[in-house]
Amino acid sequence: MKLSVIIPCKNEEGNVKNIFEKLNKVLSNIKHELIFIDDGSNDKTLVRLREIHQQNPNEVKVLSFSRNFMKEAAMYAGLLHSNGEYTCIIDGDMQQNPLYLIKMLEFLDNNNEFDQVAMIQEKRKDSFLSRFLKKCFYKFITKLSDVEFVNAASDFRMFRKNVKNAVLSVGEQNRFSKGIFAWIGFNTKYMPYNVEKRASGTTKFNLKFSFKYAFDGIISFSTKPLRFATYFGLLSSVCSFVYTIIIIVQKLVFGIDVAGYASTMCIILLIGGIQLITIGILGEYLAKTYMETKKRPIFIIKEKIGFDEDSIL
Repeated sequence: MKLSVIIPCKNEEGNVKNIFEKLNKVLSNIKHELIFIDDGSNDKTLVRLREIHQQNPNEVKVLSFSRNFMKEAAMYAGLLHSNGEYTCIIDGDMQQNPLYLIKMLEFLDNNNEFDQVAMIQEKRKDSFLSRFLKKCFYKFITKLSDVEFVNAASDFRMFRKNVKNAVLSVGEQNRFSKGIFAWIGFNTKYMPYNVEKRASGTTKFNLKFSFKYAFDGIISFSTKPLRFATYFGLLSSVCSFVYTIIIIVQKLVFGIDVAGYASTMCIILLIGGIQLITIGILGEYLAKTYMETKKRPIFIIKEKIGFDEDSIL
């Protein structure tokens, strides 16, 4: 098998047939498998995938989750069940043109020193605020963590078996794929690509989700926020001690009355706010640790279509 293509899908009933047809046409001269992961869709995505498999049993395989486990779990499941010399991840929303697969494949075939090709959005169609926040996030997380995060590097990528095995060896439950790909290293070629318009459905990546995703990434790949909490505590203690000395000197030496209610409340609120922030940071790390210790499965498969049960995990 030359190429395994992993396509995570969540409520993409209007797109799965189109992306299959485009992928099958682009890869017609390449021995390949298309692994669709139905990530707990509540529309007719699974029905459409069954139909596609029935018409193309040799190329199409389907994994259906028992509920929505998010894209990170879908990618992990696809990697576990892929058998190709190369593996590619592409979204099921038709915004990533399958023609780029040939470009990535040719590059890896002709450049053995590179282990993977990662696509970067060349012309971003996001709002200015969204672009600004994403740029800030990548700069911020790079400074916080021990690995470099490339701005706008996507999960749309192709890689060799050694990269796939390295990703699978990272067995953490709370997965942040961009961080994992950055952390495992390997020689990576970054290629620009243009994002297509959605043919059907609506995007799942709104601003609220993006903030949560970014925050999870910071917690997953850096412990520096814990250090910042310590610094906040030390700084507030020093400031409190200095201010206490100032109050004593003002009262005993200069006879100045101690500041009243307003200043006292400001100090209490400031110190209380710092304490709540630091406790919140500690709580986030504790929650992640708690979830990891449960050792729950990353995903649960409800149905497998097109797989040889004796040859897969």
